[in-house]
Amino acid sequence: MIIKNARVYTAQKTFAYGEICMQNDVFATETDNSAAIDAGGCYAIPGLIDMHFHGCMGYDICDGTQEAIAQIAGYEASVGVTAIAPATMTLPTDELEHILSVAAAYRREQDPKGADLVGINMEGPFISKAKKGAQDARNILPCSIGRCQRFLDASEGLVKLIGIAPEENPDFRAFIQQMKEKVTISLAHTNADYDTAMAAFSAGASHAVHLYNAMPAFTHREPGVVGAVCDCPHVTAELICDGVHIHPAVVRATFEMLGADRIVLISDSMRAAGMPDGQYTLGGLDVSVTGNRATLVADGALAGSVTNLMDCMRIAVRKMHIRLETAVACATMNPAKCLGISDLYGSIQVGKKANVVLLDEKLNLQAVIKDGRMM
Repeated sequence: MIIKNARVYTAQKTFAYGEICMQNDVFATETDNSAAIDAGGCYAIPGLIDMHFHGCMGYDICDGTQEAIAQIAGYEASVGVTAIAPATMTLPTDELEHILSVAAAYRREQDPKGADLVGINMEGPFISKAKKGAQDARNILPCSIGRCQRFLDASEGLVKLIGIAPEENPDFRAFIQQMKEKVTISLAHTNADYDTAMAAFSAGASHAVHLYNAMPAFTHREPGVVGAVCDCPHVTAELICDGVHIHPAVVRATFEMLGADRIVLISDSMRAAGMPDGQYTLGGLDVSVTGNRATLVADGALAGSVTNLMDCMRIAVRKMHIRLETAVACATMNPAKCLGISDLYGSIQVGKKANVVLLDEKLNLQAVIKDGRMM
């Protein structure tokens, strides 16, 4: 297949008029297939990668069924998210192991028409009760090397990130140092102060889960986790740009503080994404959804989002005034690097997976091409 007359997003994070050749399921320098698409001047960007979300269309990764994963993958691909690394919730250990083993089995024979399952982002259970958010406090546990290894084994290596609250774990340095070569350690749902967060990052933690949310506020005398992230160039950070979780001015300020190369756009969507208003569940807790806002019935805490990553990227550009070229990188290249899959995903380059999304001038979806085939 050839896509002609497109504004192609390049590896240099710019747009250039040109064409895209695909042979079999990868980008190529030429093709022996005469099928061609006239993009009509549309933007051609890599398929997006959501590395932190829970579900959509009434399903959640924690349902623990291949049907749920297939439905999630199908919806995500339909909106231009062609690779996914869903996030698990804080659940009992045996349930998490079951969920991870089901995900591993799905990956072995996944439906090519859906988004590729490329990882799992474990948000719990090694978190803080003080900043649990929509997580179930009854299932929070201290971090454990043995338990973490059980998760990695159950997922057959599919777990790419696992979060901890270092202030709740006196031996967090040893945990990070022993596990960091096997899995990316992130700070998640944590009440850590600046010094504790810096100690965790110095030990080898290298990621922050949904920056600003479920962590101490960033203030001029107590910079907390956000200040530590800013001071550690090796640390990447997730941002939920749904227009609910973070004020647009804070999003812009964060891009100035960290630089675009360290920021990953995520949706953090739960099962109500793509569904009407109503009552749903997240991690076993009841959630009320009205418009684009999801909150726990029990205490009103934000409970993920109901906005898919493509819409989050649009909001970042249209309402938060992040340059399109920057927003695309933060939803494609950057998550690919965080997940360790940039050899195959995240950019339109020869040899990588032929996943392309066509957007018109107003960023409306015009077409999704996955593995070199029109969806």
